[in-house]
Amino acid sequence: MNTRISRAALAALVGSAACATDQSTEATRDATAALERGREAEPRSGPRFVVTMSNATAVNEAIVFPRDANGSLGTPTRYLTGGTGSGGGLGNQSSIVLDDEAEHLYLVNPGSGTISVFAIRGNALRLQQTIASGGIQPISLAKSDRLLYVLNDGGTANITGFRVRDDGTLVPLSNSTRPLSTAVPDAAQIGFNRTERRLIVTEKATNNLVSYRLDGDGRPGSPEVTPSNGATPFGFAVDRQGNVLVSEAFGGAPNGAAVSSSRLRRGSFQTISASVPDTETAACWVAISGDGRFAYVTNTASNTISGYAISPQGEVTLLTEDGIDGTTGMGPIDLATRSGLDFMYSLNRTGGSISRFRIKSDGSIEAGGTTSGIPTSVNGLVMF
Repeated sequence: MNTRISRAALAALVGSAACATDQSTEATRDATAALERGREAEPRSGPRFVVTMSNATAVNEAIVFPRDANGSLGTPTRYLTGGTGSGGGLGNQSSIVLDDEAEHLYLVNPGSGTISVFAIRGNALRLQQTIASGGIQPISLAKSDRLLYVLNDGGTANITGFRVRDDGTLVPLSNSTRPLSTAVPDAAQIGFNRTERRLIVTEKATNNLVSYRLDGDGRPGSPEVTPSNGATPFGFAVDRQGNVLVSEAFGGAPNGAAVSSSRLRRGSFQTISASVPDTETAACWVAISGDGRFAYVTNTASNTISGYAISPQGEVTLLTEDGIDGTTGMGPIDLATRSGLDFMYSLNRTGGSISRFRIKSDGSIEAGGTTSGIPTSVNGLVMF
């Protein structure tokens, strides 16, 4: 029996409990207050996982860690993806994504040029499909409603779209493959914008942000290019107002990393905050807190996390003067957060570990332990 409870279902349960006993009413008020704070009260039953992938050249595997209510990770289970990895760093973000209800998980197989689709069934994953990505070396995925797009960064780079069936499996979307701004842009991430039907891609080698307008059938137009605020735009996250927060690695210059924010209007990125430095080195991956008020970046060469406050207008300001909000294992790459929850995890590729943090109400983060023994080829991180 599947015991997972979605956010919508939890809200419905909270509403219906108003007619119960005084004790139930008090519990309902507590749960409602948690929802209003943007920090969901987790159900007592149902699966809670953190997932990465091995990215190994022989066989790629989804590595699934159970997590308890306090965020601690248990012994992982591995699932074959039906594809192969690259065996090393990809310079990317979002190689693994979930659907909104955490019923399906999608990941790339960079070595074999495929995408794997898993159904989440109780406490296990079930491989449903492995499908060609429409290009070479897929590195990043973006999902919204019934669309999934992949960023292929090998050969001549492209983006390619798929329709998502009711069962979560993918069907290639005809006439959806589009080029980037150049054939070899060293791209990092693809994602959807919240306020317009557009796709966004960051390109590290060209220092460009690229957007594509989607038509009514979900097919993209031609690439529209805006120069990045700072050099080496890497990962990005879109806040609840649709503002785009981009990490800028500045080619790995010592203490030169930054984050900028902008609005996407008719294909052009309009600057809100231009290159706010974090004083660290190689800011790469970006995640937004579960309540939407803070953004965090991993500084891969500094082994740290920097936090930023996000204003209602999309302005970003550093939380600490020195830019160090947390210390990770060696070589932090991906970050994972989830809407409504105050946990955050950092995937430390060089150190072969995952670091756990709790996000406090003021945006500061509290270290909660490290899980070791992870392959140093790993890539991608999601939590649910």
